[in-house]
Amino acid sequence: HPLGSLDLVITDLRLPGSAGTEMIARAAGTPVLIMTSYATVPSAVESMKLGAADYISKPFAHTDLVRAVEQILEKHRAAKAAAAPPPPVPEGSLVSGMIGHSASMRDVFDRIRRIAPTNSTVVIFGESGTGKELVARAVHDQSPRRNGPFVAVNCASIPEPLIESELFGHEKGAFTGAVGTHAGLVETAEEGTLFLDEIGELPSSAQARLLRVLQDSEVRRVGASKSRKIDVRVLSATHRDLPQRIRDGHFREDLYFRLRVLEIRLPPLRDRREDLPELSAFLLEKTCKRLGRPVQGLSAEAIAAISSHPWPGNVRELENALERAVILCDSGTIGPELLGLDIPAGAVREEDLGAFPSLLEYFKRFVQAHEGQLSETDLAKRLGISRKALWERRQRFNLPRQK
Repeated sequence: HPLGSLDLVITDLRLPGSAGTEMIARAAGTPVLIMTSYATVPSAVESMKLGAADYISKPFAHTDLVRAVEQILEKHRAAKAAAAPPPPVPEGSLVSGMIGHSASMRDVFDRIRRIAPTNSTVVIFGESGTGKELVARAVHDQSPRRNGPFVAVNCASIPEPLIESELFGHEKGAFTGAVGTHAGLVETAEEGTLFLDEIGELPSSAQARLLRVLQDSEVRRVGASKSRKIDVRVLSATHRDLPQRIRDGHFREDLYFRLRVLEIRLPPLRDRREDLPELSAFLLEKTCKRLGRPVQGLSAEAIAAISSHPWPGNVRELENALERAVILCDSGTIGPELLGLDIPAGAVREEDLGAFPSLLEYFKRFVQAHEGQLSETDLAKRLGISRKALWERRQRFNLPRQK
């Protein structure tokens, strides 16, 4: 029987004609449990040195054997899961709720793929609402730690007097009101990922404790005399200019360099307007499902308004505008007035272009209707995308320019 196809091999230490430890090499990576009535230290040590998963000495209770088997199988499954490469993410595809085919988003997806398998710290830079936590979750989900906890903390939402206790824990009596021992969020993320959002708001005292975690892989609770080892990967994010915070004396430079071994920069929505049609369709469908409403469509005027809006609140603002529209819409098509946006002068009118059944159809009709009067540069500008993005979409949609 091919031993490599088994989940576990249980063998006696002494077999007729050979030692049971020979089964370890033949098992080809399958865990081996050694049974022995010769429960001496040398025989146990030798078995473990040769690669046995564990040993159990006879006589043993049935429950002891079952417990040993369960522990070995669980450990082996966890090891295989951690060693298995994460599923590949096609370039430009959906990553943990992120949509985009623009060059800047393809760079983000590529960066995630490269960074995720490592154990290095990462800082995610981006304006509010760009999806920094989605990026952090994508890094965690694509990492060997994906079966461990993902603990997200917004440093700006915890009152300064409590943040050290919340992050690092405290011992009983460490301060007034500490009636019991409390494990902090850092410890909660053991063998997983700790995501510290708005890291630029972390007070200086907590910065010093976090530096200890990163330097020595140790955490010391408030009021404790000793530290304990911790296995946590730290990701952080900010919309702040951290170098400026350092110059102003609000952020430790040594902590900054410890956090910023690797970095990911998220573009604002206004700099990737070519993603707006696809992103709007995705968010609209998601919102309709969440609210239990029938899936609705966007009118050409609504698409024009979305394409022209500067989106200072980025993806979060777009999602909120679509949620507002879904709630207020009484028909199957959402008009621009339901989005609550300022519609710029010169926006494409629905009566000029017609109500198209999809955002892709809108793009095609707009290009075909205006390419005779506009240059590629002007056409791209009217669509709110770069000339390169227009060329890429022409290739993808088989839409060559008509001469």
